[in-house]
Amino acid sequence: MALLFAFFAYIINNAVLNLQALGKTFSFDFLQEPASYDINQTLIEYTSRSSHARAMLVGILNTALVAFCGVILATVLGFILGVIRLSNNWLASRIVYVFIEFTRNVPVLLHILLIHGIMVHFLPLPKQAISVGDALFLSNRGVYAPRPEFLDGFGFTVAAFGIAVIAALVFRRWAKKVQEDTGKIYPVFLICTGVIIGLPLIVFLISGSPLVWEMPKMGRFNLQGGVMMLPEFLALWLALSFYTSAFIAEIVRSGIMAINKGQWEAAGALGIRRNRVLQLVIIPQALRVIIPPLASQYLNLTKNSSLAIAIGYMDIVATIGGITLMQTGKEMETMIIVLLIYLSFSLVISAFMNWYNKRIALVER
Repeated sequence: MALLFAFFAYIINNAVLNLQALGKTFSFDFLQEPASYDINQTLIEYTSRSSHARAMLVGILNTALVAFCGVILATVLGFILGVIRLSNNWLASRIVYVFIEFTRNVPVLLHILLIHGIMVHFLPLPKQAISVGDALFLSNRGVYAPRPEFLDGFGFTVAAFGIAVIAALVFRRWAKKVQEDTGKIYPVFLICTGVIIGLPLIVFLISGSPLVWEMPKMGRFNLQGGVMMLPEFLALWLALSFYTSAFIAEIVRSGIMAINKGQWEAAGALGIRRNRVLQLVIIPQALRVIIPPLASQYLNLTKNSSLAIAIGYMDIVATIGGITLMQTGKEMETMIIVLLIYLSFSLVISAFMNWYNKRIALVER
């Protein structure tokens, strides 16, 4: 351990001496200076006169957004593809097999460039945008959707939703206890869904429907209004999701195959349908095999988002690790920030997945 600390002390001291020889100082004061560059996607207020620290925060949020959306879509796709891969339908199984083999054997960067190129070059111009019900527009500038505008009184609906979620959790726990004590089964899913949707909806209607939608409209040169999703974000999101879902599908398939066939046969002997056997018997047991490698795929997806710079998506690498670095010449400081941010993302994901893995682990008496 002493040798390890001595090695790091030597490396840090050597870096400081080299910076001094080049006439540079080691400080993070540049974070308070004006960034002087624009960012094409901002989830918080930002202008070119904002500080580098603000630009860094925008990059962090953009990275978190694409990682979160990618994990959700990749998980859903992966589970669906993994189950279809084991289907008795020969054609469906082979189509999924070809998709998985093609997707996971092509570098993710090529997927990103391919999907981005299709969006930019094959989708129509804004004036000929593909319209879905005059509410959703798809063009080579991105996807435009209606933007919700919340009026006074909408807070009651949010409060009702929170109360409904708590009530559903309490009911679910109570129903589980009743089932364990008496064997009586309540339709928990239907009742919880009805409460979570019904209560906020009733409050929303009683409070006068305090919600309007800003619809996107065609301006002089481009669509205006509504919510816009850039083609860079869409390409990165879809490419990362497709690529990661191919690996998750194989993890799901191997997890299901790890369950003894006797489980299928025992459930079938009780007259349970195959899809219910999969849902109630197989998947809960397979999760113990699926979760550990699934965490690695989530980490890979988050780290692969750093390839966003190839298509101009302004994530943490493009902002603080790209333009800010070029403007300030603080290569050591900016790279330390980028490294620590990705390390933080990875540690948070690992901590959550370890907690979930421990929660579903088999408890032996």
